Amino acid sequence: MAYEYEDFKKAILQLTKVDLNAYKEQQMKRRILSLIAKHKLPGFEEYVQAIKKDKDMYEEFLNYFTINVSEFYRNPDQWDMMDKQVIPELIERFGKNLKIWSAACSTGDEPYSLVMAFSKHIPLNQIKIYATDIDKQVIEKAKVGLYAPKSITSVPKDLKDKYFENVGGAYQISDQIKSRVTFKDHNLILNDYQKGFDFIVCRNVLIYFTEEAKDAVFKKFYESLKPGGVLFIGSTEQITNYGDIGYIRKSSFYYEKPMK
Repeated sequence: MAYEYEDFKKAILQLTKVDLNAYKEQQMKRRILSLIAKHKLPGFEEYVQAIKKDKDMYEEFLNYFTINVSEFYRNPDQWDMMDKQVIPELIERFGKNLKIWSAACSTGDEPYSLVMAFSKHIPLNQIKIYATDIDKQVIEKAKVGLYAPKSITSVPKDLKDKYFENVGGAYQISDQIKSRVTFKDHNLILNDYQKGFDFIVCRNVLIYFTEEAKDAVFKKFYESLKPGGVLFIGSTEQITNYGDIGYIRKSSFYYEKPMK
């Protein structure tokens, strides 16, 4: 019997705990086939065997499939709304000891941006960001905190001057900022979610998920928020059934769980 893509998805789930059923099949299949072609392998079965044996190929697969496109203060106008409206409202509602989650945080650009954004309103030593990603390798990069100039283009100049050091053409983020973030690996599809968050940020990741998977994740985020908590999503995303889940839409990218 031929080894098909369905068999491949089952094998990958067992091997990596990544559920490819949650991702749009055409996009994901195309990415995987390009990797198979790159390594000159006959098909899915041989590729599974190869990544079982070869650590570098295993990590390459995870990196290739977890689409890591990230930058600091991505879509600055949305961060401006956070600064002027969302953060002050959260502080008024919950005080300054906020529980914040950066989900699917990639290489750390987003959680570190959150620390800097909140530092304008809260003393740095009171800020705690919980940051997660499915890819352990990008989490390690995030912990290092070294970025190309392009990644930090949108960082406000005062924060750039204060918290970044030019190191041979790259930019190292300061330990002051790094120390406020706790990184952990987490699978949005398979793992349990912590509860009691005041603010959750998950941007430009769920566009790769099926509608069913997206819906499940948005519902889990809703359950993870405190009443009055806010979810911040990406400019390429929308929650079409936000009212059915229970959210109030504050703007195109900010959704609130109603106060009881």
